[in-house]
Amino acid sequence: MLRLPRRSDEAAFLAGVAASRKLHATWVRPPSSPATFRTFVKRYATDPLRDLDHARQVGFVIAERGTNALAGVFNFSEIIHGPLQSAFLGYFAFAGMEGRGFMREGMTLALDQGFGVLGLHRIEVNIQPANTRSLALAEAVGFKQEGYSPRYLKLAGRWRDHLRYALLVEDWRAAKRRRT
Repeated sequence: MLRLPRRSDEAAFLAGVAASRKLHATWVRPPSSPATFRTFVKRYATDPLRDLDHARQVGFVIAERGTNALAGVFNFSEIIHGPLQSAFLGYFAFAGMEGRGFMREGMTLALDQGFGVLGLHRIEVNIQPANTRSLALAEAVGFKQEGYSPRYLKLAGRWRDHLRYALLVEDWRAAKRRRT
């Protein structure tokens, strides 16, 4: 299930991050302390709900039904309202939960939120070329590669190249119709 992160997730979230250091490697730097986790919840789940029409970021966790174990995270950032109606989507899985379909289901639910609730027209993801699992996930739900951005983002102390992918609401709706 997809839901907003909450303060009560802190222990499980931080344990998941600690257990996922090798998995996350150079791909992502998630919150790893109580203070950074609280900032994460405030930024992605508390503040945006005060004024969703002007929110600049909104985040979700994906949790396993039944156990409520955290499987991963989806964050919309740099949300632009008005004529552009666009955002970036970042995501990561927790170790032990990857490869079980949670992230694909979670991304589908997150995209429904982005295109539906947030009213976005375009969602972009940027993925390091060697991150084959992330590339496969983006392509599986319909993202199309638009370009290559050398030295795009500084992670783990180095500027890293990224492949730029995007999905438009019209393409998302058409893909959903084909699946039903």
